[in-house]
Amino acid sequence: MTTGQKQRMIQEYVPGKQVTMAHILPNPQGGLHERLGIGGDGALGIMTITPSEAAIIAADAAVKAGNIEIGFVDRFTGSLVLTGNVADVEAAVRAAVNTLVNILGFSAAEVTRS
Repeated sequence: MTTGQKQRMIQEYVPGKQVTMAHILPNPQGGLHERLGIGGDGALGIMTITPSEAAIIAADAAVKAGNIEIGFVDRFTGSLVLTGNVADVEAAVRAAVNTLVNILGFSAAEVTRS
């Protein structure tokens, strides 16, 4: 170690390919749809994905799997919110997760429901 020299350290965020959350709210309460700024009053499916651009792929797979609406998709944060009836939202979330895992090699958290 030399005296008087500063050590330079570079840190980067390198996200893995993963679905960090896939959750279904069958019967959201308290005006949650309105507070999220999305229409409807059905179930909500919520996902977070890295890398964040994969939210676009997940949204496409979800729409193809069920009669749902995309409430929100953000390619910068990897957030995806789906709305519709409970069965369609659950099918859409599971299809999105399966697409990312089976086609793109993502790891995924368990699909949960509350």
